[in-house]
Amino acid sequence: MNSRSALPLAALVLLVTAAAAGGIAPGLWRITTRMETGGVIGPPHESSKCLTAEQTNDLGTTFSPIPSTVNSECAPIERKLAGDKLTWHLVCKGQLNMELTGEFNFDSPHHYSATIRTQAQMAGMPMVDSQQTLDGQWVSQCN
Repeated sequence: MNSRSALPLAALVLLVTAAAAGGIAPGLWRITTRMETGGVIGPPHESSKCLTAEQTNDLGTTFSPIPSTVNSECAPIERKLAGDKLTWHLVCKGQLNMELTGEFNFDSPHHYSATIRTQAQMAGMPMVDSQQTLDGQWVSQCN
């Protein structure tokens, strides 16, 4: 390979590296979730999810809740994606008042961690006050 053809190749490698650093890779992901309620941490729960390139290119939509409540109205979700960090906040009021907050850290193309806090009240009485921690690990390409 001569130096003339190496330069465009080096530039391409830099572009690919920069693109990968700004998000996560599509593929099969293993997610380990732990729930804490009332100071008690439950056992870990593992699940898998195949994320497409479209989903990994829109981290805000992919990792934010979809408001769906009965007899409650939800305000528009407040969402901010800055660098490798996504935060969101959702408030719903009505028969069930809920407040959800999430913070996701996409620390490499093959790993992310997150914390999701849920608080809910019905008729002024606390119903839910929990926190989930998630650890996402890329496994492979989707089949």
